[in-house]
Amino acid sequence: MHLDLTVDAAQLTEDLVNIESVSGNEQKIADAIETALRGLDHLEVQRFGQTVVARTRQGRAERVVIAGHIDTVPLNANLPARRDAENLHGLGTCDMKAGVAIALKLAATMPVTNRDITYLFYECEEVEAERNGLQLLAESNPDLLQADFAILMEPSDAVVEAGCQGTLRVDVRTTGVRAHSARSWTGVNAIHAAGEVLARLNAYEARRPVIDGLEYHEGLNAVYISGGVAGNVLPDECVVSVNHRFAPDRSVEEAYAHMREVFDGFEIELSDSAPAAMPGLSVPAAAAFLEAVGGTANPKFGWTDVARFSALGVPAVNFGPGDPHLAHKQDEFVPLAHIATVERQLRSWLGEGT
Repeated sequence: MHLDLTVDAAQLTEDLVNIESVSGNEQKIADAIETALRGLDHLEVQRFGQTVVARTRQGRAERVVIAGHIDTVPLNANLPARRDAENLHGLGTCDMKAGVAIALKLAATMPVTNRDITYLFYECEEVEAERNGLQLLAESNPDLLQADFAILMEPSDAVVEAGCQGTLRVDVRTTGVRAHSARSWTGVNAIHAAGEVLARLNAYEARRPVIDGLEYHEGLNAVYISGGVAGNVLPDECVVSVNHRFAPDRSVEEAYAHMREVFDGFEIELSDSAPAAMPGLSVPAAAAFLEAVGGTANPKFGWTDVARFSALGVPAVNFGPGDPHLAHKQDEFVPLAHIATVERQLRSWLGEGT
């Protein structure tokens, strides 16, 4: 598959969408991206699995990473791409091949920029963390991710979404004593005991901390409950799985300590976690970027790979075309106007015309 990086970004998006790249099947699109970038003399290109890294070396005072994942969720009768007067429809249009197309277009057509740039196109973002191309690169070649600032081109309605909230899950366990339901007074029902867990969740008042001028809204919710032995037996165990979304001013350890406070008196166990990322908007490169793209930023309530950059000490934001609420939907689409706006703003920030 040949990619022409000189076409307009909307057409390039369509071309990328039509290369099916469900997680684990990115070789074809990675090959096309690598081949196209290796034809550009101003870039140093490296390949790691199905992840492609391209770097400028202009000796600038600052370096920025512009990153996007090249995989998608599974097909849902939404290929090939189709276009109408306002939108491009199809798998990956929003999440996030429009952002990848813009990055590729910049890489090909801006050989001179006011900052050095590391372009990163990585595999397996939509699946488990141990396969994530960005995570693998952070483990094997963290030097390639070092920068003053990073932009993750996740869909953000073409507005900066700064940082991201962290997430963790805990299993809250209640225990009882099995008994025949006809003689229930001889046992203790563990499911009934879980009523107090649900009561605490219903009464919970989530924090709304303001960080770098952005208000984050935490959340605490039961997402799964399991228990029961048989239709005539009192259960001796019940587990309520609780998801906590926490603001960037808390670490995973602090968030877990908070969960132990909320569920004091119950047995709890941490089952999954991912750290938050601070907005970092006070960093000079981030402040200049925000000013260049309109001066407006929103908090990111979901978790994204900006947290991986934050763990490396690199401030990062989400900034890309498309409505994030459309990600993974069968009717996923990206507005053509978003593609044009994001490309124009990035070009201006990187010094086109100066």
